[in-house]
Amino acid sequence: MCFSTELWSDYRLYVREFGADIDIKEFVRLYARRAGGRPIRTPKAMDNAMAGSSLPEAASIAEAIERYKKMKAHELERKLFEQRERLADAERSLAKKLTKTAMEERRKANNNVKDLSRQIADLDRAQLSADDARIFPGWWAPVMVARDTQRVIVPMRYRCRLPGWTAALEKKYDGTYNARLDKMDSSWRKLFGHHHGVVAVRRFFENVARHDMEHRALRPGEKKENVRLEFQPDTGADMYVACLWSLAKDDDGEDLWSYAIITDDPPPEIAATGHDRCPIQIKSENIEAWLHPERTDLDAMYDILQDRPRPYYDHRILKAA
Repeated sequence: MCFSTELWSDYRLYVREFGADIDIKEFVRLYARRAGGRPIRTPKAMDNAMAGSSLPEAASIAEAIERYKKMKAHELERKLFEQRERLADAERSLAKKLTKTAMEERRKANNNVKDLSRQIADLDRAQLSADDARIFPGWWAPVMVARDTQRVIVPMRYRCRLPGWTAALEKKYDGTYNARLDKMDSSWRKLFGHHHGVVAVRRFFENVARHDMEHRALRPGEKKENVRLEFQPDTGADMYVACLWSLAKDDDGEDLWSYAIITDDPPPEIAATGHDRCPIQIKSENIEAWLHPERTDLDAMYDILQDRPRPYYDHRILKAA
């Protein structure tokens, strides 16, 4: 929780709303590393915003994005060729004899061909959709933090590497995109009261078990089925969501900025869907105090998290996950 979010991917929204500055050097470094082959995923909306920025450094970012697109297109086209060969093999097998194995191979290959073709087309698609601002665990997104008196936007990975953790330990405990409120004084004690951030979220999404959503036990012989749900405040307002962040080192010794969203037990309308967490919003008037925590007064930080907007969350079923 939240498994994925649609958030402000355009740093200029933070600049207009909060007067924030941007750590452009970190954005340049991020895109250069991705163009160099690092497994870095960013939302398309963020890519477009950075490439279209009026900042002097935007030209180098745009060039890095184009290099990445060419590299990614080559990779996807190679996979597409392999899947078309797989599909052709399945069709030849079916022409000789109708078997379940060949039919399943054809189905999988055909689905892969469609998916890979879509991914290739998406690389150069100019028109953005709401989903282009959506991120998943492991993706990078803009996060607002404070440096002295200035609010600053830094690109961070949505899965926090806790202080002292290695990549292996992080892989073992890969749920650190979710910072539970009841774990602030234990699992998150090195960051709570120290490194606070905010992300602006429009919607969040989660997978829940269908039988939990329908408030029933699994029927005899029934397999567990996941359903993908979308949640959004009924006010339609964007949510300023509390985060914790960390600056660690990755396997190459490079700086790794990462963050987690703070969550709490859900309100009744979310719990009724079978989902057990909800991101904690912060009132706009509390953002400044949240970004400048008093390490000796954690009660004040808890008060901010409790003094939260409490809208009604509408939901809709997207599809089986």
